[in-house]
Amino acid sequence: MSLVEIRWHGRGGQGAVTASEITAIAAIDQGKYAQAFPSFGVERRGAPVEAFTRIDDKPIYIRTKVYEPDIIVVLDPTLLGPEIARGLKENGLAVVNTDKSPEEVKKLLGRDDIKVAIVDATKIALETLKRPIVNTAILGAFVKASGLVDLDHVLKAVKSKVPPRTVEANLEAVRRAYEEVVIA
Repeated sequence: MSLVEIRWHGRGGQGAVTASEITAIAAIDQGKYAQAFPSFGVERRGAPVEAFTRIDDKPIYIRTKVYEPDIIVVLDPTLLGPEIARGLKENGLAVVNTDKSPEEVKKLLGRDDIKVAIVDATKIALETLKRPIVNTAILGAFVKASGLVDLDHVLKAVKSKVPPRTVEANLEAVRRAYEEVVIA
């Protein structure tokens, strides 16, 4: 495995930073090297947020933002547009929380040279968590579409990062999105 870089896009309160951290924890638990870190503009609920994850089989010495990701993960469908796909490598992957088709997403991103994985993470979060916090649902889709980390390791990492009272609902969100994701 060579270095894989992931850029997460969401809004404050949706859990993009936590999702990037859970991914890194799961990768490390599998014996890989990983790093996760956020980038905030205005720190307030609802403001756009970026988070980054790097995974490799060898130590990672890069400490900059991810400018040319292999994968982008979009937690908030209102952010969809060409700017979100900036730098995404050719044949890269976009994992998107949406009820739109993969073709519609590619059109919104202005890219037809990428793979798209879609899941209605908002619906899953509302049904499992009773709140529109979509990070664990999008993680299930990410795991299935990317193949970078194993589902069992992600579930273990979720248990370590979410409040105890919401563990079971979050695990259900991950599992449902893993089953419901559409990859095109």
